[in-house]
Formats: sequence, structure tokens, C-alpha cells
Amino acid sequence: MGQQKSSAKEASNHHCAGCRETEYRDTLQRLQAEFENFKKRIEKENEAFRKHAAAEVVKKLLPILDSFEQALKNTADSEKFVKGTELVYAQLYSALEDMGLKKIDALGKPCDPYRHEVLLQEDSDKDGIVLEELQAGYMLNDDVLRCSKVKAGRAKEK
Repeated sequence: MGQQKSSAKEASNHHCAGCRETEYRDTLQRLQAEFENFKKRIEKENEAFRKHAAAEVVKKLLPILDSFEQALKNTADSEKFVKGTELVYAQLYSALEDMGLKKIDALGKPCDPYRHEVLLQEDSDKDGIVLEELQAGYMLNDDVLRCSKVKAGRAKEK
């Protein structure tokens, strides 16, 4: 009789272990499904955010597009066309500054490999100093978007 109780107890334990295994598997599957749904929701939210951000940038650039159209109507008078183009440039630059764009100040500064790309070097008593900016560099907030392309001074060989 003791052996029967033992067998029944083992069967009961084995059955409970099977129940726990099924419960764990169900929990794992539910968590996996929840995680997949979470990933899909985040992807949708990120896409919606990107679309909204792009729409905001386009809204800020539309007046500049209008100004370009207006300037192109005045191509007969070259002086007015140049003036209009200068105004459009100022309007575009201002809009970009409002979005966080900053020009990298390079001329006369020590070369910084994180902000300046040295394309040319020239013998000079200003070793490692930017002598000429060949193309402007820009930062968006604190991130470098494009390095300034520069000509730098190099110590004269003796």
C-alpha cells in the first residue's frame, strides 16, 4: 500500500511538472507575442514621428520656395534678380538656423579633425591653423553634419 501511495504521489508530481511546463510555455509565448506587438507599435510611432518632423521642415521651407518663384519672375532685371536671390539665401539660412543649424567657424582657428577636413596645406608660420575655408561646414545643434573643407598652414621646412 505504501508503494501505491508513492506511485500516486510521483504521478501527481509528474503531472504537476507537466502543468508547470505548459504554464511556462504559455507565458513565454504570450510574452513573445507582447514583445512583437510592442516592436511593431514602436516602429509605427517612429514612422509617424519621422513623417511629422519632415512635414514641419517642409512647412518652414515653403515660404522660401515661394520667394524663389518670385525671384525667377524677375530674371529680366539682373540687379533685381541678384537682390532677390540674396534675400532668398538669407531667408533659407535663417530658417535653417531656427532649426538648429550653425556654421562651423574655421578661418584662423587651429585644425580640429572632428570639424575640419584638410584638403590642402601651405607652408606658413601658422602651423596647424586654417588659412582658407574651401567649403563651409555645418553643425546641427551639437552634431557635425559636414566638416569644413580647409587649407591649413604647415610649418616651413628649414
